[in-house]
Amino acid sequence: MISEIPDDNVLPFQVEGLDVRGRVVRLGPTIHAVLARHDYPAPVSKILGEAVALTVLLGTSLKIEGRFQLQTKTDGALDMVVVDFRAPDSMRAYARFDADRVAADAEAGVDLLGKGHLAMTVDPGGDMNRYQGIVPLAGEGLEAAAHEYFQQSEQIPTFVRLAVAEAFEANEEERGLKWRAGGFLVQFLPAAGESVRRDLPPGDVPDGIELPETEEDEGWNEAQILAGTIEDHELIDPMISSEDLLYRLFHERGVRVFETQPVREECTCSRDRILGMLRGFPDEDRRDMVGDDGVITVTCEFCSETYVVTPAEAELEDS
Repeated sequence: MISEIPDDNVLPFQVEGLDVRGRVVRLGPTIHAVLARHDYPAPVSKILGEAVALTVLLGTSLKIEGRFQLQTKTDGALDMVVVDFRAPDSMRAYARFDADRVAADAEAGVDLLGKGHLAMTVDPGGDMNRYQGIVPLAGEGLEAAAHEYFQQSEQIPTFVRLAVAEAFEANEEERGLKWRAGGFLVQFLPAAGESVRRDLPPGDVPDGIELPETEEDEGWNEAQILAGTIEDHELIDPMISSEDLLYRLFHERGVRVFETQPVREECTCSRDRILGMLRGFPDEDRRDMVGDDGVITVTCEFCSETYVVTPAEAELEDS
């Protein structure tokens, strides 16, 4: 009997011989719940799934009890993607798109995200300041944008792979196509004094001065080559565990894995939050929200939960 490989988790790892650390994420029921609930077109589901995998890879690495949010804003058919991760293990996500443009652009092979920017925000909560990194999106996808983010904002050599697809699942409860997502992130983080980073120039260089050509660290170069062999199916195949994947990549160097971190989908909306939001609007705006049926109807963009609020609950005068 084949044992079931657990899904919806992140596995941190370290390859000491190459001075690299990283994480592998596997998403099954969690990502399917997000994508199936909204019945997104397949091309939209793929990009949103990639965004979720990337957010989880980054969010679970934070040593805080706050939030990490990924958001795109572009001129594409898929003009907005939002993924909200709350430490230590919960996330929610949604996408905004023009259905007609998505169908036409997908058929023509046009990038759905278009041009715009990708923002990644760390909110530690409390009195601590938020930190935000912004990188351009120019039709090269989220993997390329993630590389640009780490190059500009974090200045850490980083390699990212993302994969999303539907896979046929057959079990006692249900059969059919289910969305799956996977992600792989590896970073060059040498111990102090043992290696130096050689792929960035040392600060501003005066005009007329040319720097000698430099080479990347040999260990980091090897890690990138190995990581570049990862295929999509290896990240989403329910029969390939994260441990198996890491062994395939780094068994000659020796790879150390740490405790897996669970991931779950959880929306933070509630009736109290909705009421608080509505009561923050001026009376006139709240009156405009009242429908022909005499109530205010609010649907959460993340989880699709619908809340019906009476004018009295919204504290409208003369209600």
